[in-house]
Amino acid sequence: MNYNRRKFLGRLGQFGLLAGTSLILPPSLKAFHGQLLAQSDEAPELIKLSILHTNDVHSRIEPFPMDGGRNQGKAGAARRAALINKIREEEKHVLLLDAGDMFQGTPYFNYFKGELELKLMSAMGYEAGTLGNHDFDAGIENLEKQLKAHANFPILNCNYNFEDTPMQGLAQPYSIIKKGPLKIGLTGVGIELQGLVPAPLYGQTQYQDPQKALNKIARFLKEEKKCDYVICLSHLGYSYKHNKISDLVLAQNSASVDLIIGGHTHTFLEQPTLVQNPKGEEVLVSQAGWAGILLGRIDVYFEPSKKKKCISCQNTIIE
Repeated sequence: MNYNRRKFLGRLGQFGLLAGTSLILPPSLKAFHGQLLAQSDEAPELIKLSILHTNDVHSRIEPFPMDGGRNQGKAGAARRAALINKIREEEKHVLLLDAGDMFQGTPYFNYFKGELELKLMSAMGYEAGTLGNHDFDAGIENLEKQLKAHANFPILNCNYNFEDTPMQGLAQPYSIIKKGPLKIGLTGVGIELQGLVPAPLYGQTQYQDPQKALNKIARFLKEEKKCDYVICLSHLGYSYKHNKISDLVLAQNSASVDLIIGGHTHTFLEQPTLVQNPKGEEVLVSQAGWAGILLGRIDVYFEPSKKKKCISCQNTIIE
């Protein structure tokens, strides 16, 4: 669902957070979710995973200035950290992820070249991220330097070939994180840099087909590594009018992917979009705008068999 950004921001400014909790459920699981709502206190066997996500934060360290703009007073790293900590106090299994463009947008990046952004993300306990095009804005040598020195979380990408670049061996094609009994597989894909980023800034980085790369890694995570849930961090963009790979196209042609957390197009979604892959399996696509105005949240409930799941989402404005 491509939600109108201005309308969405207006509603957020009026109500503070989305009205209620939006439920995204496959038809076959509606009865299961109804039972969950009615008997949540009597169903301790359910395993809940709370996935928190950001994208396109663009060096927004402080809240927007109180200058009369529509975003005044919103966002800011301290407020985001407080909200993340609150959720961690309330929930047992929390996963915090970012979908790229950590850098560029305020003087903090111009001066510190990404150091502050990565230190803050590390302090907040981000568990994985991927690369956006603006993360190359101070050059690939700077990107490698800042990640090595200040990031204590993995950077995931399976469709950039960094051979013969300073990033060789630094970006990982996948990561597996355990949350209680759950095994979560993570990977990432990035946008074509040619024509978007000056060539000297990304050097010998080679772009590869994100669809093929994702499907190969996702199948490996599901079938060989036996992951219960597979998440792709994407910086391709939510959707396009012209013929260009996007998160919706990625989901429609995916295999073994459960959730795509996107970035690049700064899309404010009221709720994740549900897409069917070629096998008729349902894939969620989510994105949380830009600048850290929102903290995306998707709750996934697993039965002990880890076969059934139901999902709710709540994107919370940070103000």
